[in-house]
Amino acid sequence: MRQIYLSSPCMCGREMDFVQEAFDTNWVAPLGKNVNEFENIMKEYAGVEAAVAMNAGTAAIHMALRAVGVGQGDVVLCQSMTFSASANPIVYQNGTPVFIDSEPDTWNMSPEALERALKKYPNAKAVVVVHLYGTPAKMDEIIALCKEYNVALIEDAAEGLGGEYKGKKLGSFGDYAIFSFNGNKIITSSGGGMLVGNDTEKLKTVLKWITQSREPAPWYQHEELGYNYRMSNIVAGIGRGQMTVLDDHIEQKTNLYNKYLGEYADIPITMQPYLDNTKPNHWLSAATIDKGCDISPFAIMDRLKLENVETRPIWKPMHMQPYYKDCDYFKYDENCESVCEDIFTRGICLPSDFYPNMTPEEHNEIIKIIKGLFK
Repeated sequence: MRQIYLSSPCMCGREMDFVQEAFDTNWVAPLGKNVNEFENIMKEYAGVEAAVAMNAGTAAIHMALRAVGVGQGDVVLCQSMTFSASANPIVYQNGTPVFIDSEPDTWNMSPEALERALKKYPNAKAVVVVHLYGTPAKMDEIIALCKEYNVALIEDAAEGLGGEYKGKKLGSFGDYAIFSFNGNKIITSSGGGMLVGNDTEKLKTVLKWITQSREPAPWYQHEELGYNYRMSNIVAGIGRGQMTVLDDHIEQKTNLYNKYLGEYADIPITMQPYLDNTKPNHWLSAATIDKGCDISPFAIMDRLKLENVETRPIWKPMHMQPYYKDCDYFKYDENCESVCEDIFTRGICLPSDFYPNMTPEEHNEIIKIIKGLFK
């Protein structure tokens, strides 16, 4: 089989039109029409008042934490089952990460564990919730807890663009939300990220911060710390083009997930669950091997690797990472095993690539190979 990637870019919209426009007008720097239009498209799509385009989703999380005032020693409660970019910016701001277990219904932040953490840390500065692999978290319960304890909510929708919770787009629930346009996401601009929210004045301040905090003076005047986080006009052009095919990308990813779901109904593989009143974007089709099965996720990964097919383990939880080993951690159920540790042990991210990068025939062959391991 030819090389099949887990989730590779699909340049199939108007990307080159907007990139060429940037070249033709000589606007290739971190400002220009593409940046402005990409921000406008994203804020309208998410249903928020303002958006600021940056060079990475990590930068957007960093600025969200700064915007809510995280500083030296402030506690930030963060979902444990996530990529490190959700947690690292807490340390950039000299905050203290405290990690929260997943719950079984979505694999996202457990409201039960979050409540116990808030009781211990009632003065926590922020909560970072993640929509894992594009699956919406239990937002009603999490929002209610944040309001009760007067703690800011940052919605890490890096993987969740286009997903919905009770008919409302992901990225519209938190005080701030972030999106990522990394190379393997549901859309990509080759890199980049976006911070969105409804506090337009604060987001104007964020825009100043990410352009080196330059003051409106005839010389270069800097009165507070700044960053070089702005998105370039070329990158934004790719993002504009990708937004024209986002709905098609979500449909393709959903079809892949549903195909796995149907084909694996009679073998001990369980796809990542989601709530009935939600619509995941199914960025990645993730699954667990049922308990007691003698086939491990790595057996599947090794077998598919022989066929030039890429798979990945589930995110290793942050509280299990050597760098964060001394951080506090709250389990879903104090009397039972950690949910996210169990998912990590039994989990696998299945090939979730777009057509034509993975054809239906190749997808069927991958499914056949996996099913053959369980005979």
